[in-house]
Amino acid sequence: MNQKVEDLINNINKVMVGKREAIELITLTMLCNGHVLIEDVPGTGKTTLAIALAKSIGGDFNRISCTPDVMPSDITGFTMYHPKNEAFEYHEGAVMTNIFLADEINRTPPKTQSGLLEAMEERYVSVDGTHHKLPDPFMVIATQNPIEYLGTYPLPEAQLDRFMIKMAIGYPSLEEEMMVMERFKQSNPLDTLESVITLEELKAIQKEILEVRQHDDISRYIVDLVKATRDSKDTLLGISPRGTLFISKMAKGVAYYRGRDYVIPDDVKHIFMSVASHRIVPRPEAKYENRGNEDIIKNVMKLVYVPEGDAFA
Repeated sequence: MNQKVEDLINNINKVMVGKREAIELITLTMLCNGHVLIEDVPGTGKTTLAIALAKSIGGDFNRISCTPDVMPSDITGFTMYHPKNEAFEYHEGAVMTNIFLADEINRTPPKTQSGLLEAMEERYVSVDGTHHKLPDPFMVIATQNPIEYLGTYPLPEAQLDRFMIKMAIGYPSLEEEMMVMERFKQSNPLDTLESVITLEELKAIQKEILEVRQHDDISRYIVDLVKATRDSKDTLLGISPRGTLFISKMAKGVAYYRGRDYVIPDDVKHIFMSVASHRIVPRPEAKYENRGNEDIIKNVMKLVYVPEGDAFA
């Protein structure tokens, strides 16, 4: 199955030039059954990455451009009375898909944002007291612009905590931007992108990742890192227990991708920033001294003892 993961990443790479690290990160998150928040400036390929991922797994894809007039029912669906059948019938919302893209999620009001809370955690939506199960696999990819804040609604901590990772794509290098122009000169590669893995194969990989072994020393290392974020003099809020579980899952995903059936400290280090940075709330003093979330996380990683040895298997 490792080759299938490599094929999946290489397939997306046909569209996303020079963004291997971002592709690996979003792919591993999907394989770990998580959701992704992409925060980056316009035009860096956030939507393209989401569509390429959906096409590569042969899954259904729905997108909502989150504007102030989007209603919760647009996401979750609604029931309508049909006189002919003399019954209420459920009409599916955009979230009833395998990959759901919430574009510019912070431009829609909190009432609409909250329509995703239940879907992201319980994997079903409740409409008029009835649960409607979401497709399996299911993943939310949300995007937001870190520059423009006018007319936006910042995501609450409860919403942020449901995203397994927060990531950025970034601008391409000079050579990569030349390659982008060349690749998109005749047509859009997305138009001819085909799936390289089935949904059943994807679900099989998700199960295999859960079976990756994690030594007690690694578990203690993760918990120590989490506790350090809570005890830090720079934070008002540290990583939640949900975040602890996500760090463990993502570390197992990295180990699986690297061809091991056990986790080592480097796997945890590799994903810790992506899983942790959006879960902490800095104290005002830290902000005044220009210490952001990433600075605090880097400092925490320096302070926590890293287990050594080769007995993690």
